[in-house]
Amino acid sequence: TLRRKVSTYGLQLREKQRMKHLYSILERQFRNYFRKAAAQEGPTGHNLLIMLESRLDNTLYRLGFASTRRAARQMVSHKHFLVNDRAVNIPSYQLKPGDTIRVREKSRKLEIIHNAMRRITDDNQMPWLELDKAKMTGVFLTRPQRDEIPEEVNEQLVVELYSK
Repeated sequence: TLRRKVSTYGLQLREKQRMKHLYSILERQFRNYFRKAAAQEGPTGHNLLIMLESRLDNTLYRLGFASTRRAARQMVSHKHFLVNDRAVNIPSYQLKPGDTIRVREKSRKLEIIHNAMRRITDDNQMPWLELDKAKMTGVFLTRPQRDEIPEEVNEQLVVELYSK
């Protein structure tokens, strides 16, 4: 059984699907992110990744409050976190530099959060985030730069796919 060489379109589609699955986003929402990224100044692919990384659910995962992005998404839906001292239950909430995230008082004893926080080490902390483990708070310091984002994705393929 010989396999045909994957076409350029096939590669682009696979990369888009990988990004969608990585950030747990459906097609329409992903397309909307792409449109917003294309409307901004600078490289569209970088803008797209920065927007995805600025989501509340992703930031909680990056801070270490959740062991997976899906777990983070569910915890946001259940209002376990406060952003700037306000309950937010929208996983796609776009954080802005200076936003403070903290675990709600009621939720501080949750085992799922403590288990995730046990895995936090200095080398898995992101430079655009600041974590205070003792206070169970985090700060979204600045929008991440492309070279700071550890995901191995080729966002240029996604840009080419949507630019057709």
